Amino acid sequence: MAADLGEKTDRYEGLLAEALDAAEIAPPPDSPMGEAAAECLEMASSYLEDGRHFRTNDDLVNALASFSYGHAWLDAGARVGLFDVPRDGHLFTV
Repeated sequence: MAADLGEKTDRYEGLLAEALDAAEIAPPPDSPMGEAAAECLEMASSYLEDGRHFRTNDDLVNALASFSYGHAWLDAGARVGLFDVPRDGHLFTV
């Protein structure tokens, strides 16, 4: 059975918002890795805003893509140690 686009978009928006709240920068903020982590957080946050903009304009395909890209920035950052994240649960693949 195919997933409903609206439901999936809602779910991915929630996951990204929750992941943004849960991710904490791991390296010292004034280090190159700390700066990279801050940039990843900014990208993820921007994709969340973009997705919400697309949703407001009834463009669910691009909204879903934005939420997915934003979460990918956080997931990749967590994987390489830029973020301290919960290791159990459904938010990250670490």
